[in-house]
Amino acid sequence: MAEKEKMTIVVFSGDLDKALAAFILATTGASMGMEVSMFFTFWGLNVIKKNKGSIESKGLMRKMLNVMNRGGSKRLKLSKFHMLGLGTWMMKRMMKEVNMPSIDEFITMAHEMGVKLLACSTTCGVMGLPENSFRPEVDSIVGAAYFLNESREAKISLFI
Repeated sequence: MAEKEKMTIVVFSGDLDKALAAFILATTGASMGMEVSMFFTFWGLNVIKKNKGSIESKGLMRKMLNVMNRGGSKRLKLSKFHMLGLGTWMMKRMMKEVNMPSIDEFITMAHEMGVKLLACSTTCGVMGLPENSFRPEVDSIVGAAYFLNESREAKISLFI
């Protein structure tokens, strides 16, 4: 039996529109029978952080960072035309009108389709993010070497 084609996606941005693009590509790849891995790093970790609860981090700077940068799919903003929240609200409303899934729905759908959701261990360490900071759909916290091995075998590798 032939091995599945692989696709890897680095999610570096925590912007709503970029996260949507990443999940559209990931779920489309999975629906085409591809093995898909998404590696969330730096601001991309905001996409997979829990929406509720506080983040317990050690050290004053990490606590301050996690208060200012709470994250969570409900807090993502557009990269352009955010307009103090009006642009983001409009985009979410237009998505709903055409039955496009929300980020929360995309995360659940991707997980159910077998897309691997991976958080970057190095960035978690720098930002003081423990494992319980993330949604239950996140498969694991891995290092760059693990993800590069995944990418080495991938037919498609994207950086968003």
